[in-house]
Amino acid sequence: MKRQDFRFFHRLRVRWAEVDMQKIVFNAHYLAYFDVAVSDYWRALALPYEESFALLGGELFVKKATVEYHGSARNDDQLDVALKCEHLGRSSMRFAGAIFRGDTLLITGELVYVFADPVQQTSKPIPDALRTLLQDFEAGGSATRMQLGAWSALQAAASQVRTEVFVQEQGIAREDEWDEADATAVHAVLFNRLDQPIATGRLLQHAPGVAKIGRMAVRRAVRGSQHGGQILQALVQAAAARGDGEVLLHAQRSAEGFYRRMGFAVRGEPFDEVGIAHVEMVLPLQMSSSKG
Repeated sequence: MKRQDFRFFHRLRVRWAEVDMQKIVFNAHYLAYFDVAVSDYWRALALPYEESFALLGGELFVKKATVEYHGSARNDDQLDVALKCEHLGRSSMRFAGAIFRGDTLLITGELVYVFADPVQQTSKPIPDALRTLLQDFEAGGSATRMQLGAWSALQAAASQVRTEVFVQEQGIAREDEWDEADATAVHAVLFNRLDQPIATGRLLQHAPGVAKIGRMAVRRAVRGSQHGGQILQALVQAAAARGDGEVLLHAQRSAEGFYRRMGFAVRGEPFDEVGIAHVEMVLPLQMSSSKG
């Protein structure tokens, strides 16, 4: 197997506790690496696992797991765990896996899952929605769809994500989360293929020629798979389309690195907003468009 055989990769670094006296990874840890990568695979498909599979009416149970060793990983190696859904049966799905250090193939594996009733643990046909999603994703298709619109059209979906992230997770008071600006903002909501909202944000007209992005939120179960980046890019493009020359936002300090990677720069000193440390960040749209 080669890296180009895969679309999905999960990156990890070997920890000292995972190696043996020979300073190579314990054999059993490779199965754990594949297991972690499978969880990340569903995240890449924008599926909050527990909620999504409850909606699909089933659960996945491991039927078979095999590992073949071609080389050894060592402490502090950076590894890429690759997965692809190689075959879909009536109720089973087979994943091919590979673990690489750079371009060097270390491990290959096979994981077979059965879609089954979660209580009886009896097999069920893979739902068409899941089958189509897996086939499309492996063929290079998108696992999500973006919708931009007014609050009147997207309130229910955006509110669901914002309530989960800001009110329930971060403890922001409900009265601080909702304001009159929602009524005039352009809202973006990212949906998965089961029509579940997974991320949102809004775009305001802060001043003539200056846009302001806010209320950026991604559901915890699917973070780390660039869904927030999709929302941000959609809102930046909407600002550029209406002729704005700059986009600003108030970033939580914990998310500052994410916005830096998206081209934003810090302006001014940190400040407190709803009890959380923030910093203002800006993006000149001419710079954004020149990057392609």
